[in-house]
Amino acid sequence: MDWIALQDRYDMPSGVAPRTKRLLALQKVLEGTQYDILPYPFATERNVAGEYIPISQRRPSVRTHLCRTAVDEAVSLLFGNTHWPQAVARNVQTTEAMNCFAAQAGLPALMMQAATRGSVGSVAIRVDLHGSGLRLSLLETAYLTPEWDHTGMLIAVTEKFMVAGRELEASGYSIDRDKRGARFWWQRRWTRNALDVFMPLPVEDERELVRDERRSSHHALGFVPIIWIKNLPGLADRDPDGECSFEKAIDTVIEADYLLSQAGRGLKYGSDPTLVLKTPELIEGAVRQGGAASALTLPPEGDAKLLEINGAAAGAVLSHYRELRQLVLEQLHGNRAHGDRLGAPQSGRAMELMCQPLIWMAERLRGSYGDQGVLSLYRMICRFSSVLPEGVMIGGTLYRNLDPAGLSLHWPAWFPAEEAELLPMAQGLGAAVTSGLLSAETASRLYASAAGVTDPAAEWTKIMAAQAA
Repeated sequence: MDWIALQDRYDMPSGVAPRTKRLLALQKVLEGTQYDILPYPFATERNVAGEYIPISQRRPSVRTHLCRTAVDEAVSLLFGNTHWPQAVARNVQTTEAMNCFAAQAGLPALMMQAATRGSVGSVAIRVDLHGSGLRLSLLETAYLTPEWDHTGMLIAVTEKFMVAGRELEASGYSIDRDKRGARFWWQRRWTRNALDVFMPLPVEDERELVRDERRSSHHALGFVPIIWIKNLPGLADRDPDGECSFEKAIDTVIEADYLLSQAGRGLKYGSDPTLVLKTPELIEGAVRQGGAASALTLPPEGDAKLLEINGAAAGAVLSHYRELRQLVLEQLHGNRAHGDRLGAPQSGRAMELMCQPLIWMAERLRGSYGDQGVLSLYRMICRFSSVLPEGVMIGGTLYRNLDPAGLSLHWPAWFPAEEAELLPMAQGLGAAVTSGLLSAETASRLYASAAGVTDPAAEWTKIMAAQAA
């Protein structure tokens, strides 16, 4: 069974777009529930009627989750504890406000979650205004349809999905008793000036949508308060989704899961093989069950033997699985270095060489979730500070008219340098500053990033304060 055959078994709502079906299927792989639709456990060979169950209808007993593992490794290298980028802008107040907002809103954890959920193709960040503060939340893009203008700015984002009548009634809608089990379309639309929520309509109803005035709102911001992030931008700019991080390797992962599941059944059988009895007379009653340890009493002309298998097949299976695993990690640019083979601590440069494919993947993700994600969010916060009369509350301070000019991200080194690497780097940076090839501030930030300092900009501020003192 391959990925195409497995997708055909999924029970998708009727009337949804093919894009929605594809994203929902990929989410199952990311969550590790892609086999839950199969009705039988792997160890069950026959159903109640005694019919043989094909392997393609059984859930594998071993699930490697290699797709999720590769995604988690790339996301950890992208937005891990020591890999969060610092905001840098021409205006010092903008720099301080953006870095303070990232810490206050828990932006590193949110972006790690966004990069994980967006690995299927896309993810959206919704920005809500609560008083003078901003609150962030993630939206599932499977039910979202974005629209852009000729400059690439969002014009509108529409959310539409099916919901049961009883769920609408629990949310405060008035639903007739005989329609509680019916299916309704629920839809809302974000525009540059309003949030339009429409009254639910039955799926078979083709009337025009009616705006729900009680649940709709008018914000008059002049922009859509949603950040749309494509995972890995594809060839078409107008395509709402980018390339999935793991779709190419799903077929190989399915093969590996079933291979290990079958190998596990072989090992269990090898430890308790089937017992065959040969007697001159037919034994009445149920067929004898039990392992080889059970004692038997046979007539002199009888015989008993075990249907054994060669255990060498287990080694061949594991060897084949290792090849499949290497193939999956190569397709997903995952980390193929084994920690048990490292005999001593490695330098930062050596770790980069060992994890080079993973770094290449993380560099591509930096463009998506860094430039299109974090930077776009920072620029939107600056727009909020200019549109709102009182400004934006960040860290207990109201900021107004924040200038986004020169706003960029300063990424730390992939791996912190060792002590033996820091001294030559410091000498080289000092020589570059002395000869006028590099500014002292840039040299300080480069050295702080290599040393693993989480905030190089704050380190430079401390240096300047110490010199002034």
